[in-house]
Amino acid sequence: MAPHWIWQQPDWPGFRWQAEALAPLLRECVQTQGQLLGMTGAVTASLSAQSELDALLQNIVTSSAIEGEQLNVGSVRSSLARRLGLEQGDDTPVSQRSEGLANLLLDATRHFNQPLTIERLLEWHEWLFPDQTSDFAHRQIRIGTLRGDEPMQVVSGRLDRPTVHFEAPPRQGLEQQLQTFIDWFETSRHQADLDPLLRAGIAHFWLVTLHPFDDGNGRLTRTLTDLALAQGEAQAIRFYAMSVSILDDRAGYYRILENSQKATLDITAWLTWFLQTLLRSLQQAMKRIDSVFCKARFWQAHRNSALTPEQIKVLNRMLDGGEKGFEGGISAAQYQAVAKVSKATATRHLAELLEKGCLERMPGGGRSTRYRVSYPAR
Repeated sequence: MAPHWIWQQPDWPGFRWQAEALAPLLRECVQTQGQLLGMTGAVTASLSAQSELDALLQNIVTSSAIEGEQLNVGSVRSSLARRLGLEQGDDTPVSQRSEGLANLLLDATRHFNQPLTIERLLEWHEWLFPDQTSDFAHRQIRIGTLRGDEPMQVVSGRLDRPTVHFEAPPRQGLEQQLQTFIDWFETSRHQADLDPLLRAGIAHFWLVTLHPFDDGNGRLTRTLTDLALAQGEAQAIRFYAMSVSILDDRAGYYRILENSQKATLDITAWLTWFLQTLLRSLQQAMKRIDSVFCKARFWQAHRNSALTPEQIKVLNRMLDGGEKGFEGGISAAQYQAVAKVSKATATRHLAELLEKGCLERMPGGGRSTRYRVSYPAR
């Protein structure tokens, strides 16, 4: 009978891949990674800490969102900020869940030089499910220990006719399989002929295929991927969030995993998807860091401009960009709503910002006049 799952292959886990096919994409990832690290080297300490906070927060929130869980963003931010030594200026209550998730990701990235052990993975699992009185309890998840003897399947569809997308290796022998993975993870770190980015992709696929826990396998696998990437860069500070790009292609993520877990030990297709997703993460981070530079240059140029608190509030929102940053420009009515001022005051404030060179008129005019940030020349 032919093997149905990849772990049933006689040479498991002897992964192989087509290096020549991956080479151009791998080269682009390495170059982009180098450019990003070069950019972040010029960031001031305070901006660096804030950028790291944003990346870590995105990673935690989106990694849970991939599994369909919505976290309290404010609570997670507060937990991270305190550990990074950043004042947040609010009294957002912090939950055990947020504390555990902050511990988890910071242990993986800050302590990247510490060895990976089964005990460390079990502690990570406890941090992932810290509140045993919550809704996790009624699902009878084994926390801080490996999964039980029953078959571990990923299914969808009707209860009476489920579709089995994946079945993990049997419970018997799981400790040895996990130890084999951990031994490889430790020795491969110093393997000169294995690129660190490929190593991260292999580690991701291998651990999620073992599926060693009742729940949380995807989140712990993505945490392990962050550990592998931090080891490859030999630095603890994270400026990009790969989980964001995975969430952007969530269906593709599950599809490539399912296809690869039913295939041969040639994981070229999986590594291609992994590197493409990593590249998008790096490119998004470069755009974000560039916007941080632009914002810093703007305020340096206008450090002596006498601006009202309302003007500063609106400018910061425009400089931060995104959906709430008025990428299509801001109108007088929108300024009035955001700044919470009268129509006359909004008109006066905008005129002052034009005069001081903070804003510029966009093409068009009349009642539809819109304004955008006037960035100083580089």
